[in-house]
Amino acid sequence: MENKIAVKVPVMADVVASGHQPEWLFWVGSAGAFDDRYRKVTREFAKILAYLGTDYAVLGAEESDSGDVARRAGNEMLFQMQVLTNIQILNGYGVKKIVSCCPHDYNTFKHEYPVLGGSYEVWHHTQFLQKMIESGKINIKSNPFDGKTIVFHDPCYLGRANNEYEAPRFILDALPALNVEMKRNRSKALCCGAGGGQMFKEAEKGNKEVFIERTEEAIATGADIIATACPFCMVMMSDGIKYKNQEERLKNYDIAELVSMSLGL
Repeated sequence: MENKIAVKVPVMADVVASGHQPEWLFWVGSAGAFDDRYRKVTREFAKILAYLGTDYAVLGAEESDSGDVARRAGNEMLFQMQVLTNIQILNGYGVKKIVSCCPHDYNTFKHEYPVLGGSYEVWHHTQFLQKMIESGKINIKSNPFDGKTIVFHDPCYLGRANNEYEAPRFILDALPALNVEMKRNRSKALCCGAGGGQMFKEAEKGNKEVFIERTEEAIATGADIIATACPFCMVMMSDGIKYKNQEERLKNYDIAELVSMSLGL
């Protein structure tokens, strides 16, 4: 994706030192900071935040992993160490509202941090974008998807774990494109195969890997774009597209990227 503008991202320590308390903390996440592909999503969402004039900041070098993968993989001690460290930093800055592009981080902050003393208002970026469209702050007029068909893959930790199926579809409906569904969608959607720590281990024995099965379902819809809203899902769907030799015909974009493209950012 072409980067048309550069955005200076405010860092929490600098903003607070200047005497201002940002309304939002944008939690970048490990994938958003280190995965080459998902760093593009981080940049596009930061462009949207700048476009909206959002009062936000990131932790920068003070941000650690949310602890999600450690707990899913069974390392409870590491999980609690990570969470308690993060809570100390977040509470130290007086953070009240968190927005994240990762459903795993969103789920962990929302449901697991309060038990250890970290209670925040937590939003997934699709929920944030839906709110901005509903309020009229995002008004999509351009049409970079003329004649394109988009299919959405539901992330497990956004859908089944948090019952959020409407926000991403609301955003896609606001785009000038044809939206279709896979046979298995919403609460019946098939996992991409990466959640629960599976991203970081070898595949188990079976006839077919999950990400291949899911990619085949997306290809069967005839879509031109697989829309995702999770860094893990993006990795698996992108790998599936490569595995099926569909790179020239089928693209994978995060919903934030689709909105950014539609706004011409």
